Amino acid sequence: MSDPARPHRGTIFVEDAEVLSIDRHPGGQFILRLRSPKCATRATAGSFVHVQCDHTIPMRRPLSIMRANADEGWIEVLFKVVGEGLFSLGHKEPGDRVSSLGPIGKGFRPDAKRPRTLLIGGGVGIPPMIFLAETLLNDAGNWQPLAIMGSELPFPFELRRSAIAAGWIDADVDRNLGLLEDWGVAGRLASLTGFPGTYRGYVTGLAERYLASLDDSALAEVEVFSCGPTPMLKAVAALAARFGLPCQVSLEEYMACAVGGCAGCAVLVQTDEGPAMKRVCVDGPVFDAARVFAAA
Repeated sequence: MSDPARPHRGTIFVEDAEVLSIDRHPGGQFILRLRSPKCATRATAGSFVHVQCDHTIPMRRPLSIMRANADEGWIEVLFKVVGEGLFSLGHKEPGDRVSSLGPIGKGFRPDAKRPRTLLIGGGVGIPPMIFLAETLLNDAGNWQPLAIMGSELPFPFELRRSAIAAGWIDADVDRNLGLLEDWGVAGRLASLTGFPGTYRGYVTGLAERYLASLDDSALAEVEVFSCGPTPMLKAVAALAARFGLPCQVSLEEYMACAVGGCAGCAVLVQTDEGPAMKRVCVDGPVFDAARVFAAA
């Protein structure tokens, strides 16, 4: 029987997760696959896992879940090395074990009445967008996702000239993540670094070009989802508001316990009852963008 005072009891699991693979990419970026069957069964796009990077480092690190396979019992995370903990995690090898706590948090909630889902990810905010794209593909709805991803480091994925037409952008902006291309998900990339085939600018500039190409009936079917650095999320929220679109954002905050006990990750959110402090870990990390940034 569930305890209404402890709504997360029975949904967050501590597992001795086995490292199945770790792929190393330029810029200190890593894609880690962990055998974590209980987490894999419950994970949703936008949820995260709290990983102990090494037994000598007690403080865990919150990592967004990029993919989850319930049948095979694994999850994948993408991270960039920042500090001793993630440096240690990046040096794990297949067969090593790490303690994982997850899945944690409330994920994205797409509205079937708005099947044109615009997914905007920046840097280490890309993983939840990949998870959401895969979730939509596996759903029976009439979803039409478009993924716009940005990075100033080399993208930690194979990049490919897209075979999916995008008449709303210049023909030389033609790269997509190979993973999304294999799934048939339309996508384009943005970077100030000037990588070949990418839009030279911010993800919001690329997204604005897309939204401006739509008529009113098409815009009425669009919903925006985003994860990335806070300045980027603010810009995405402002863009969505300008076009009159609903927008959900996954916030990135420092966390200690990640299960709602310490309230160290609390942010100001505008609720129906007025401004309130909400914990990113368990009340989020996904929030209505207008409610978060209206309260800021």
